[in-house]
Amino acid sequence: MSTFRNLIIWQKSMELVTNIYLETKTFPKEELYGLTSQIRRASISVPSNIAEGYGRLGKNDYLRFLNIAISSLFELQTQLEIGKNLSFIQENNFNILFENTREIERMLVSYIKKIKDS
Repeated sequence: MSTFRNLIIWQKSMELVTNIYLETKTFPKEELYGLTSQIRRASISVPSNIAEGYGRLGKNDYLRFLNIAISSLFELQTQLEIGKNLSFIQENNFNILFENTREIERMLVSYIKKIKDS
């Protein structure tokens, strides 16, 4: 039986969450309830909304959750830029994380189009 766990986009999003948590462990302690929390919550929102939308019965509901996932991804991209600008994230680590978000973004856009066209 097919589940959201079979979606490569969900799998990659879950991997991104793990990498985000590992990266934000090095953020300053005073950011725990600020940027660290925001980045983590945005990253968690991506696979969570993919999964929740998958469980919905209607196509429009599913699309709504996929659109929330992509919005969270854009929020995450912005927060990663802020982390880099504040020197909380090294340039190389930022580039890797940002490229991961861009790959998921392209996959989400493509998946949304596929769902719309079906």
